[in-house]
Amino acid sequence: MSDYIVRATAADSNIRAFAITSKQMVEDARMHHETSPIMTAALGRLLSAGAMMGAMMKGEKDLLTLQIQCSGPAKGLTVTADANGNVKGFAMNPQVELPNRADGKLNVGGALDLGILSVIKDMGLKEPYVGQCQLQTGEIAEDLTYYFATSEQIPSAVGLGVLVDKDLSVKEAGGFIIQLMPFTPDEVIDKLEAKIAKIDSVTKMLERGLTPEQILDEILGEFGLEITDKIPTGFKCDCSKEKVSRAISTLSRKDLDDIIADGESIEVKCQFCNTAYKFEIEDIKELRK
Repeated sequence: MSDYIVRATAADSNIRAFAITSKQMVEDARMHHETSPIMTAALGRLLSAGAMMGAMMKGEKDLLTLQIQCSGPAKGLTVTADANGNVKGFAMNPQVELPNRADGKLNVGGALDLGILSVIKDMGLKEPYVGQCQLQTGEIAEDLTYYFATSEQIPSAVGLGVLVDKDLSVKEAGGFIIQLMPFTPDEVIDKLEAKIAKIDSVTKMLERGLTPEQILDEILGEFGLEITDKIPTGFKCDCSKEKVSRAISTLSRKDLDDIIADGESIEVKCQFCNTAYKFEIEDIKELRK
């Protein structure tokens, strides 16, 4: 499998961890949306995080949505993931160009600037769960670390990275989420904090060719790491002409009549994957019935 997520535990199940390799997923998103390098990195990080957080969901039909609304030129990002490794997403403005940061890295924080991160979990209940926090840096990994601590009260370390090649394709992408369970002994917490402070960035680990298993081993090897699961993951949109037809059929009768009166076929694009669906006037008449 090219892209996959690993699930793991460590320190006698006091630590749970996830890691992902997502190069193909992020490249698929880049090709669907023709993103600039900054937005490839921004969307790629959120897709990688969404896939791992989707894998945390328990129910087969549970859905997770990560949404960023922001004041920067990116305008916003949306990612949706299920519990089976399928993820899709889009950027409101896929073409943002900014100078690199002082350290030479892509300025994702500048593209997002101030904003709100929302985590929406649809678990088949009457109302979905919605947790929110303000963006801390706009670099996404730190924002998710802050979200877990404030909204879910789960001390977490989140690392995400996307390397864009000279030809604008995705060279590497991946990340990890490490979380402490309630009642974790203080000595385990102190040791883990000290370890995370010393590790390489995700992009450096990916450049070194580390797999998700090796990334977790580098961080948690001394804590008795146990890999418990390996899940294929990828960019997958479930749109179809039938679903788009249902959406069009919810338009008011007046709107449908206006489309018919124009006498022109219409094209509707899926936001998540940019697939275009064409509807002739006869199709619209059928939907109006």
